[in-house]
Amino acid sequence: MADTIAAVATAMSASGIGIVRISGEDCMDVIHRIYRSKGGTFDIRTADSHTIHYGYIYDGEEIVDEVLVMIMKAPRTFTGENTVEIDCHGGVYAMRRVLETVVKNGARIAEPGEFTKRAFLNGRLDLSQAEAVIDVIQSQNSYALKSSISQLKGSVKTTIEELRSRILYHIAYIESALDDPEHISLDGYSSQLRVDVEEELARVERLLATASDGKMIKEGIKTVILGKPNAGKSSLLNLLVGENKAIVTDIAGTTRDILEEYINLSGISLRIVDTAGIRATDDVVEKIGVGRAKDSAKDADLILYVVDSSTSLDENDVEIMQLLKGKKAIILLNKADLPSVVNVETIVHNFVDNVDNSKNDGIEYPIVAISAKEETGMEELEEQIKQMFFHGELTFNNEVYITNARHKAALEETKNSLNQVLGSIDLDMPEDFYSIDLMNAYKELGSIIGEEVGEDLVNEIFSKFCTGK
Repeated sequence: MADTIAAVATAMSASGIGIVRISGEDCMDVIHRIYRSKGGTFDIRTADSHTIHYGYIYDGEEIVDEVLVMIMKAPRTFTGENTVEIDCHGGVYAMRRVLETVVKNGARIAEPGEFTKRAFLNGRLDLSQAEAVIDVIQSQNSYALKSSISQLKGSVKTTIEELRSRILYHIAYIESALDDPEHISLDGYSSQLRVDVEEELARVERLLATASDGKMIKEGIKTVILGKPNAGKSSLLNLLVGENKAIVTDIAGTTRDILEEYINLSGISLRIVDTAGIRATDDVVEKIGVGRAKDSAKDADLILYVVDSSTSLDENDVEIMQLLKGKKAIILLNKADLPSVVNVETIVHNFVDNVDNSKNDGIEYPIVAISAKEETGMEELEEQIKQMFFHGELTFNNEVYITNARHKAALEETKNSLNQVLGSIDLDMPEDFYSIDLMNAYKELGSIIGEEVGEDLVNEIFSKFCTGK
């Protein structure tokens, strides 16, 4: 923390502008040694905070580059320290030369994530906000970006601090009563504690309930395409991706292995998995592909069951229908441009007869007619996916979505500790038992925002950042 650090904050590739960032107690002295204004008389150390200055970077008497220098003085900076950003030309060599000159004159190369780490250690961000920084950078869709921005603004921090403040009140009350029983009574206290703990537990469970949505927002919906050979699975994948990623032929069994692609669908990321056509086969290689297709279906968030509507259903379709049980799925009647042999009634009838005999009024899966060849039906498919997973819309104004696995684990431990408190109340245990489990819940919540974390965990989190952030 005593060092002055520096790094290139933009991508090391040819671009219009490159930014070299410097932060630390001595950064004003560093920039003074290498910066000269156009007139050559201005002492940049005297510049007002949050001002920009035109001039040159010098390595000794050699001009390195023509630059703009932004001066930001503590504490109103990202890191909470004096910070300088040098806007130089965006050539890889030019950026490297400017950085080398900065390091030569008193700074050291920053470690990955060290600027954000300093912001956390200096109290500019809590740990959940710091983690949101990398999530913003890695966002692959509009929902993930909105969620990360919401967390960066403090949505998780605010929620966790509210939970901790109520728990801390009860910890303090119990400890005070145990220390001074003559003046603070615990008679009937367990009844009020139960009410508050149940409320806290309900809030924690609501947060945990968002974790599945949060995971899909961040990582994408694992979407597995199933169907018989030649149903049009690979054509659908190519249509969704927007380019010919999968080989399409009239030969049954062309796709024999798993093919995975990411796509952005109306602001939602889908991890599309194309699979081998499911059918009985003696071909050893194809049989392996069919097995992998079935395995992929087991942990899919969504199955797209592609039916060739121009040919009759058979025992292979029945087997695929069985794979849909207990899963979210959409049935796609493909080849709508050809004369139809299979329609909605045919699908429903086969499900009732072969999969779920208890249903006689339809099936739970949406059925959409498409033509991968003619590129029709895609808008309805998109709408079905949005309705199925996010009920049409997501809002990040008031709702907090848990997208971080570390946060989810801490909330699970918090839930367990609060349930322990309720169990102790039911068993009429001494009040110090309540305090122990309440303190555990308080600490687990604190780990989310960085109040209860060790140095090793902090270092591990920031090591995942890029250098310069």
